[in-house]
Amino acid sequence: MARSSKSGGAGMLHWLGLAFIILIADQFTKVLIVGNYKLHDSTYVTSFFNVVRAHNPGAAFSFLADGSGWQRWFFTGVGVLAVGFIVWMLKSHPGQKLFSFALACVMGGAVGNVIDRLVHGYVIDFLDFHWDWLAPMFHRGHFPAFNVADSAITIGAVCLILDELLRVRRGK
Repeated sequence: MARSSKSGGAGMLHWLGLAFIILIADQFTKVLIVGNYKLHDSTYVTSFFNVVRAHNPGAAFSFLADGSGWQRWFFTGVGVLAVGFIVWMLKSHPGQKLFSFALACVMGGAVGNVIDRLVHGYVIDFLDFHWDWLAPMFHRGHFPAFNVADSAITIGAVCLILDELLRVRRGK
């Protein structure tokens, strides 16, 4: 990965700011959900989308949600370690825009979900998309509920893959 002429600190602040905006958006939307919905309450929005309050003590797709509680601290630790690694990577590569954008998205989302785990013991999810064609894979066609943090992490992961594909392509 090519290094930027921008200083690590100044460029990193830009990306930390983006992560902070994502964190604020995530936590704000969760405060709205907690303040207006009881667990499993749902509001119909469109034929394929509802707002619902769901709690996920596990990871993506409720992985390890049935654990006895150890997973709360495991996923919190993983999130904290990921944030530390991302800060180090941002400091090392602040001028790589797509790469740094991706890392900032992942970091903002990770911190949002870590806060949920520390405060509530689970992650608050509320975006519920559903289509009939998903029924063979998911109960009644409902994709697992997710939140702004999960969306940011997903966007970041896609951008990391795209950045790597572009880097490999430039290298040929």
